Amino acid sequence: MADDLGINDLGCYGRKDQRTPNLDKLATQGARFTQGYAAASVCSASRAALLTGQNPARLKITTFLPGRGDRSSQRVLAAPVNLHLPEGVQTIAQLLKAKGYATGAMGKWHLGGKGHQPTDHGFDDYFAGKASPGAESPQGGKGELGQADAAVKFIERSKDKPFLLYVAFDNPHIPLAAPAQGIAANAQSFHPTYAALVESLDAAVGRILKALDDQGVAQNTFVVFASDNGGVHVSELKETPPTHNEPCRAGKGFVYEGGLRTPLIIRFPGRLAVREVAEPVVLGDLCPTLCALAQVTPPAIQDFKDLSPLLFDSKPATTAPRALFWHQPHYMNQGGKPAGVIREGDWKLIEQYEDGSLELYNLTKDPSEKTDLAAAEPARVAALRGKLEAWRRSMGTAPLKPNPTFDRARWERCFVQFDATRVEALPTSAAMRPLMAAWRQAMDDATQAGPNALIFLEARDAKVQAKKLKYEDPPQKDTLGFWVDPTDTASWTFQVTQPGKYRVSVLQGCGKGSGGSTVALEVGTAKAEFTVEETGHFQRFIPREVGVLELAAGENTLTVRPLKKKGAAVMDLRRVTLERVE
Repeated sequence: MADDLGINDLGCYGRKDQRTPNLDKLATQGARFTQGYAAASVCSASRAALLTGQNPARLKITTFLPGRGDRSSQRVLAAPVNLHLPEGVQTIAQLLKAKGYATGAMGKWHLGGKGHQPTDHGFDDYFAGKASPGAESPQGGKGELGQADAAVKFIERSKDKPFLLYVAFDNPHIPLAAPAQGIAANAQSFHPTYAALVESLDAAVGRILKALDDQGVAQNTFVVFASDNGGVHVSELKETPPTHNEPCRAGKGFVYEGGLRTPLIIRFPGRLAVREVAEPVVLGDLCPTLCALAQVTPPAIQDFKDLSPLLFDSKPATTAPRALFWHQPHYMNQGGKPAGVIREGDWKLIEQYEDGSLELYNLTKDPSEKTDLAAAEPARVAALRGKLEAWRRSMGTAPLKPNPTFDRARWERCFVQFDATRVEALPTSAAMRPLMAAWRQAMDDATQAGPNALIFLEARDAKVQAKKLKYEDPPQKDTLGFWVDPTDTASWTFQVTQPGKYRVSVLQGCGKGSGGSTVALEVGTAKAEFTVEETGHFQRFIPREVGVLELAAGENTLTVRPLKKKGAAVMDLRRVTLERVE
């Protein structure tokens, strides 16, 4: 397992300016996956899924541990997370250890501290190594050579019995450090230090593969190489962008393809045919797959899929594409925002948790996610968003809360004035530093602003005075619907700590032919009116700013009242947002 290695960082995935001979050779000996996904865009969450076969959303490990703190530049508060693997959740190491396997973990853990280390979760041996031993260290600039040597020793002493070896390198995670000789040898690369690190990572993998050959166990060993998430494509800490993931969009910390797709190579001599595999798979699939290979009963709760039929059947059964899900209720240090994702077949839907907006991409025709098709495919958006909502509820996720110290100016500097998802690589990493300097400074600003209230009025919390209007709570819905009687109203009573003028936004959907109704939002004598926009489907929601209301300190009641119904129904409504502007 590499740490932050991007989808195109290896020669066998098309990279021309970085040398990876051992991994390129490995790809010629087994299956190279072109649509291998991490279970999350950051490390701890992805690793938790790999080891347990449970989705990070279920485990409540949905970010790196301990996660990025709440800041005034962030519209919503971070979801609570478990700071270690939950008690009672078995790892693949525990399952195989009970079968008689020797189990060893080398390198990065990142799933808990004292009392929650690898040896507390089924691993007999654990060697962490040093994440940053020094550029000229014989252990490697990120400790990769020392970790590989520990892995080799484990193979030597375990060769006569079944074993599970988990090598989680710290390479090529920032801060970057590599020997001067390696940097000089990669001087023509996009980022010479990063290229030198990747070359050393490749050498470390080569040492482990050679040990399998030397000990005579290579022919009977199932080998997987992957990365925990996409490569870092922006400046972070003191580093210029370490890599680029083009043609994939964005990188680590983002739910676009550059953050979720990773290299994935699997070798099993004599059993697994050499080929390229285009079917989408997730690293979490490895847990049930390893259970099947070791003939171990997997845990009752498994959120992923045994890949054995895909890997070993000469003609695997044709099945409908499974839906893949991601839940990222956090902001990330690289600029990623809270969002949910469903991928089904060629189609990928992203729901932005800040405002409920929806994006739709056809990954076969548009692998770079350049063209949002949500407006053109409203029915598909509604169906996918419904499945995503139902899945979230099955995972027990909780809605995000608004940030009471939200500062719009800071948010705009981080997420509007500079779009980190659309960064295009220049010939060198160093040339990109000036482009990101102001944005990086804004992202690193952890000072808190004064109270500048942000209030969410959710559909589920509305008080309905109605003949037909109701909150629709089937698993696939989360909306005020059946608004067919224009005399029906919805209202919320809430507290205001900071009086003043508040910008009002609605998250509304409206079916084809039903747009044009007029609606008022009333607080006392204050009123904001808007015309409902047709969105093509009542379950395709769009966020819209619709006016400004004056709110007094203390208890307020906001009522949504139709003034004129134009079509079959007024609208569907998921949220009203109030943001203090002065």
